Amino acid sequence: MSKKKQPAAAKKDASYYNLHTEAVEDLVTATKENTPRYSEEELTKYRSGRKKWKFPQGLKVVLIKFWFYGAVCFFGFMGLGMYLADGLDMLFVGAVLLGMVTDLLINHFLRFTEQLPGGSKKWMMVTRRGAAGFFMNLLYGFVLMFLVYTLYVGINAALLQLAGGEGAPTLGVEPILFGLFTTGMDSLCVGCRNLLQRIVDDARKKA
Repeated sequence: MSKKKQPAAAKKDASYYNLHTEAVEDLVTATKENTPRYSEEELTKYRSGRKKWKFPQGLKVVLIKFWFYGAVCFFGFMGLGMYLADGLDMLFVGAVLLGMVTDLLINHFLRFTEQLPGGSKKWMMVTRRGAAGFFMNLLYGFVLMFLVYTLYVGINAALLQLAGGEGAPTLGVEPILFGLFTTGMDSLCVGCRNLLQRIVDDARKKA
């Protein structure tokens, strides 16, 4: 019985180690031009069976800005509040911190995590880099601070009006609400800039 199986086993081993020279040559000489392209559905079949749930890019941007703006309130207003008693001084320092954090941290982080070159520009108010971009972001910090301060004053005035006089509850400055308000105002400014940019681009195409 063992002698009859030996030729079959040898033939099987020979076919197992038989090299496909054409496939090896195609692999060695592969370039971008002759490499076959496959659809995303075809590639998905050979990937891991676990489906990774991805956050939308817009949600990532909102969370990043909310965290950094909340940190500005925590380390700036709450940390320096005991040293800067005057309200105008606090607003000035807060505006400078907002501009610096926007330029040095938020925008850099968005550029680092962008999937396509220039894909993060639609989430920024100031897209320029360097000293000019830093100075523009400092000015933008004052705009954000003015908008957030106006929002706080408006909400507290509305609460006072609803309460009918003194003793009404007021909103204090704390990281969560400050982060939400600043992120909302930033999103409003960036949305207006993007809308204006689209209008200008459409006008140029029609001209």
